[in-house]
Amino acid sequence: MAGHLEDISIGPLASPALREGFRWEPSPRRVRVELGGETVADSRRVMLLHEAGRLPVFYFPMDDVRMGLLERTDHTSTSPLKGTATWYTVRAGDRTEENAAWSYDTPPAGAPDVKGYVAFYWTQMDAWYEEDERAFAHARDPYKLVDTRHSTRHVRIELNGTTVAETRRPMVLFETGLPVRYYIPREDVRMDLLEPTATTSECAYKGAASYWSARVDGKEYPDIAWGYTEPLALVAPIAGLVCFFNERVDALEVDDEREAKPQTQWS
Repeated sequence: MAGHLEDISIGPLASPALREGFRWEPSPRRVRVELGGETVADSRRVMLLHEAGRLPVFYFPMDDVRMGLLERTDHTSTSPLKGTATWYTVRAGDRTEENAAWSYDTPPAGAPDVKGYVAFYWTQMDAWYEEDERAFAHARDPYKLVDTRHSTRHVRIELNGTTVAETRRPMVLFETGLPVRYYIPREDVRMDLLEPTATTSECAYKGAASYWSARVDGKEYPDIAWGYTEPLALVAPIAGLVCFFNERVDALEVDDEREAKPQTQWS
């Protein structure tokens, strides 16, 4: 017989606190980094460092990095947590990326044990892979939830007094720390008011996105909406759908109630 809910321990499913302002833990993923057509690092022993207020970062054991492709530079930087960083230029194939990798020779007491590891600037490398799938933007936080649900909520979006999207079949995306996002079938969007732009972005959890601007009765809303043609498997149901910035639309109604505008980095 199943126990009462209050008797069930969630144990490791709970997100652990950032002890001393950080988490330093092994990742079970095989991670590879490529530059100039060459593999610069390939490891089944990466460590994941997550500092409070910062994105998670993969650290590779030096034994799993082609250190011959890294050239130490005179550049240094100081972290209150980790100490003084040594920086490297990475040369691979026909590519050179200056100060694209770093390590810590003598981390202070109480710091994560980063000595003997190398980290790379994500955007200065050509490609990252977790196992055999392309990874985007940055290392994922394993304790962050990104989830989608089919819904019959009535969602209506208004720009400059005009309803530009209205649906009763949104795909609702929940992502820890971010506003709820409503992904809408294109048939329920005034696509005639949207124009594709050259803007793109990458998300570690969703993949590569493209954007639309809107023009409604002479008023322009730059990059007001986005979508994923080929999202990552984690959020496959949002493929081909359109999402508007809650922060920027003139009105977002859910079940005939106007939602408050969230304050985020995209406001």
